[in-house]
Amino acid sequence: MTHTTRRTKILATLGPATDAPGVLDRLLEAGVDCVRLNFSHGDPSAQVERADAVRAAAARVGREVGILADLPGPKIRIEKFENDRVELRAGDRFDLVAREDAPPGNEREVGVSYLGLPGDVVPGDVLLLDDGMMQLQVDRVEGERIISTVLNDGMLSNRKGLNKQGGGLSLGALTPKDEAIIKVAAQIGVDFIAVSFCRNAQDMHDARRIAQEAGSNAALVSKIERAEAIENLREIVEASDVVMVARGDLGVEIGDAELPGLQKKIIREALSCNRVVITATQMLQSMVDSPIPTRAEVLDVANSVIDGTDAVMLSQETAAGKYPLKAVQAMARVCLGAERQFSHDTDFEKAPRGLDRADQAIAMAAMFLSEHIGVRSIVAITESGGTPRFLSRFRSPAQIIALSGDEAARRKMSLMRDVTALPFESGGMTAGVAARASAKVLFERGLLEEGDRIIFTSGEIMQQHGATNTLRLLQIGPGGKAEGLGEL
Repeated sequence: MTHTTRRTKILATLGPATDAPGVLDRLLEAGVDCVRLNFSHGDPSAQVERADAVRAAAARVGREVGILADLPGPKIRIEKFENDRVELRAGDRFDLVAREDAPPGNEREVGVSYLGLPGDVVPGDVLLLDDGMMQLQVDRVEGERIISTVLNDGMLSNRKGLNKQGGGLSLGALTPKDEAIIKVAAQIGVDFIAVSFCRNAQDMHDARRIAQEAGSNAALVSKIERAEAIENLREIVEASDVVMVARGDLGVEIGDAELPGLQKKIIREALSCNRVVITATQMLQSMVDSPIPTRAEVLDVANSVIDGTDAVMLSQETAAGKYPLKAVQAMARVCLGAERQFSHDTDFEKAPRGLDRADQAIAMAAMFLSEHIGVRSIVAITESGGTPRFLSRFRSPAQIIALSGDEAARRKMSLMRDVTALPFESGGMTAGVAARASAKVLFERGLLEEGDRIIFTSGEIMQQHGATNTLRLLQIGPGGKAEGLGEL
């Protein structure tokens, strides 16, 4: 099977493991639909070079590949130790020093990057370091010094992350560094910008304003990874174009036991709001060092797919792992296997009512027809990608083919489940002429065969955003001619 038969999209993080000549081409050929540039690591100039490499590789392999710029956000970290790492024992006192000129750390204390931390904690709070591997309980706060007791034995090394169990840290989502990176992302024309540690809708509105002022029309991705974000989930989803279940820091803050249920809740909320959703973090973590995934990882990916996620993400597996190509191949294989378990019997009784957009109503009608009469494909001529996004919220055995002359719009569709975006220039055509011409193009590309029935959606006026208001049921005749159109 090729990547076009896989409905769930794959987002892969780039890094040193993907920089070697030829690796990126092979990853795209294996089915990577969108790449992630993690601006938390390294110099931004390295990510700019990777973006250029992605565009070149996508052109060579003939793919529409999106680029996602992931902002660092206000990640709280401890500072460095005198000897790079220390060994801590349960019951020992260990201090966090929130001071810019804090000395190098030792077995008794270490600096912390967030100088406001003493004001955000009280005695009894539990602080989680290194993804929860080291736990400290706050005893008291003395000025800029947080005095705590170590709760478990372990090693602690330089610059490890810090979370507060249960959330409640007051720092905002966008730092001055994030604002500078958004400007870089605008310059290189990324398709998605991911906002780390967002707390509420205002964080997303601020990010959109900054991006637009920098000249970027990128889709905004809210990363749900703070306990506060769960409390404000609906408003964050509605303020976003894409939602990411960022399971790393979220799992640390809320606890492992709560994570599976919240993952399902976030996916449901995103789908109900017609937003694209990504499931991320440690999906095939063992493949950083192993050529095959564990059975538990296979089940994790499969369950995310069955729950309806649009895309699954590879992080360290492709960025720094030993087997980046095998990781992509494994992810594609598992997604295909999970998709075969789908039930395509859509429950239209649960579909939204009171629609206020014609393109959303057309999408629902197209899916209803597809479900009840059976069609090979739903072909949507689109400028913005709105109709394909609405179509992809429903489960259907029909493939969704989005045709657009806007390259940026096609790349934004790279994360939409079920959608294959292809170039098609419809300028100057009537809806009927566009239907006939597009059917011929898809027939010649081998995506349609004689006898196939298709549903065609478009606007009466081509190349106008949000203008989809027409639905046609057609059949492919000899030579790819679309029949049932009548006289044009």
